Amino acid sequence: MSEQQTSSRPAADTPKARADHRRGHSIFSGAVGRNLGLVAALLLLCLVGFLTGGDRFASLTNLMIILSLASAIGVLSIGMTFVITTGGIDLSVGSVVGLSTVWASTLATQNLADQYGWIVMVGCALLVGLAAGLVNGVVIAYGNVVAFIATLAMLVAARGLAELIANRRTQIVDVPSFDNTFQGNLVGVPKIVWIFVLVAVVGWFLLNRTTFGRRTVAVGGNPEAARLAGINVKRHLVYVYGLSGLAAGIAGVMMLARTGAGSSTTGMLWELEAIAAVVVGGTLLAGGRGTIVGTVIGALIFATLSNVFIINNLDSSVQAIAKGAIIVGAVLLQQRISAPRSS
Repeated sequence: MSEQQTSSRPAADTPKARADHRRGHSIFSGAVGRNLGLVAALLLLCLVGFLTGGDRFASLTNLMIILSLASAIGVLSIGMTFVITTGGIDLSVGSVVGLSTVWASTLATQNLADQYGWIVMVGCALLVGLAAGLVNGVVIAYGNVVAFIATLAMLVAARGLAELIANRRTQIVDVPSFDNTFQGNLVGVPKIVWIFVLVAVVGWFLLNRTTFGRRTVAVGGNPEAARLAGINVKRHLVYVYGLSGLAAGIAGVMMLARTGAGSSTTGMLWELEAIAAVVVGGTLLAGGRGTIVGTVIGALIFATLSNVFIINNLDSSVQAIAKGAIIVGAVLLQQRISAPRSS
């Protein structure tokens, strides 16, 4: 009887068929499948841009504009990826970008840069970003303050400090060594795009090939289990938020190179752009899963979307609605993919 039942079992219910089904399912719902879906969405946007904008969109100059638009936000988003992978959030990164550009472009800093080189301005911007991130991390990890509240406080404080330092004025950068190093193109590509590429490669390696990355995922997946496994969760959170602040400092340097000026308004609402790129890229808001490749593609998607709207002279309000719809769709897709399935 058992042999008869076995022989009459449908082919689709055999162990091999079930294994093939799981393998196929993992391909399309895993990291590769998500990234392929993002690439398809990006290509679809490019097709829309070409059909509506023609040669204006398809030109090499416009491609460089899109990459430049995505660069600073992309660097911020890479830092944000680590934070969200731990299950946290950093609302302060946009304000920290503005503060870093202001502090690095003060008259005193530029005078020192004239004497000792561009490294003074860059070091100042990076230290400002790193310090802000470490403060966030200490308050969250050791002060037991919710990340949303702690980083919201830093958002307000950093923007206010930037306004006080700059006296609400734009500070022009006049340091030839800085301009020669960071402005212009390298092999036909803007130098800030190369910075974005370098940060993306380092971020990918850090998240996927190091103990730091594995600990970041573990903390986001289950903080208590990570603690019992020997991970100092509090200290690791400080490191992660410090990394996010450092990314904001790098974005500040990029904006100084791109605009040639420091301003307290630089980076306004960029934290929302960064979070959007991370979420659309496939990093779970609940923590426990992060993807640098997805984040990079997400940043490119939003930069391309903005470019298509600008080329076609469409209302920025409609653009905001489109971005909101994309974010909601991405979150709903995350919930569907990550929901437990019955056998």
